[in-house]
Amino acid sequence: MPNPLTRLHDLGQSIWLDYIRRDMLVDGSQARLIRDDALAGQTSNPTIFQQAIGKSDLYDEDIRAAASREPRAVFEAIAVTDIRLAADLFRPLYDRTDGADGFVSIEVDPDLAWDTDGSIEAARRLWRAVDRPNAMVKIPGTVEGLPAIRQCLAEGININITLLFSVDRYHQVMDAWFDALEDRVRRGEPIDRLASVASFFVSRVDTKVDQRIDERLARASDEDRERLESIAGRIGIDNARLAYAAHERRFSDARFAALAERGARPQRPLWASTSTKNPDYPDVYYVEALIGPGTVNTLPPETLEAYRDHGEPAVRIRADLDGAERRVASLRELGLDFPAILEELEKEGVEKFADSYHALLETLEEKRKQVQPA
Repeated sequence: MPNPLTRLHDLGQSIWLDYIRRDMLVDGSQARLIRDDALAGQTSNPTIFQQAIGKSDLYDEDIRAAASREPRAVFEAIAVTDIRLAADLFRPLYDRTDGADGFVSIEVDPDLAWDTDGSIEAARRLWRAVDRPNAMVKIPGTVEGLPAIRQCLAEGININITLLFSVDRYHQVMDAWFDALEDRVRRGEPIDRLASVASFFVSRVDTKVDQRIDERLARASDEDRERLESIAGRIGIDNARLAYAAHERRFSDARFAALAERGARPQRPLWASTSTKNPDYPDVYYVEALIGPGTVNTLPPETLEAYRDHGEPAVRIRADLDGAERRVASLRELGLDFPAILEELEKEGVEKFADSYHALLETLEEKRKQVQPA
């Protein structure tokens, strides 16, 4: 039976791994995923590194060697080492696809999500430190992040725009991409190897909207109850499909055609948070719904394994767009303020990563005490 993961590649979707740990980078595990499952990239974030460092002894030697440094510097050195190792594993793919795939992402300090200048400086530092053409630096797509994203792209830094929830914000992200490319063209700088993805978080939308639906059901009329129940578990996918429709419109117009003549590739939508949070939904629910050409889906290991086992690949990203528009539009009629929900999700997303980051720094401080020689 053909591997469903490789079939996704054939359908035009790149599968990335939303996980990183030192042992898999050196023991051949990740190399096998690249070879056997057409794994085409990798993402990391503070939560992933917190788990990798806090729940293993894989990094104890790194911590011991850097015992005199501050925890933030120790973490950055560890993260840069892992990202370099991963990027080197993906480098043959990057070269074979002429820079189209094989990227590995590292995130700026989440405390900088509301700090434009700080994000720019951190992205520059990480880009120089990793020193790999197939690296990407993650910057949250907050209002303050947008000018940092444009500036870094204009400087030739590959950027993964993370924590996107709103289609309106996604339009601003695409504007930043176009503006940065055009800046480079005006300066006579190349754009054929500049890469970016826009990371839309999916299942978190359903978690929040479904919570609001449950609250409304307690006092809803029979008619509204039926309408509320009919949209539960659907808005996350609808929102992503509307984002993809916006992507297709923007990257098929004359503005992009002029850039494509100079070698530019589209900024790809990336589906993040595609593991299933609600046990009532199938474990590959969000993967199946969002298969489409020119997209990326970054999967945690459990979802990757589940899809390899029982995925049913087919392009579904454009399904029922009219219905998606109707359902999203109906939220306000049903008393649900969708823009406010998305704004809340962005704030919570930044806070969750920041909490993981600070917990990681505390773990590093404790581990430093443990591994120092008596």
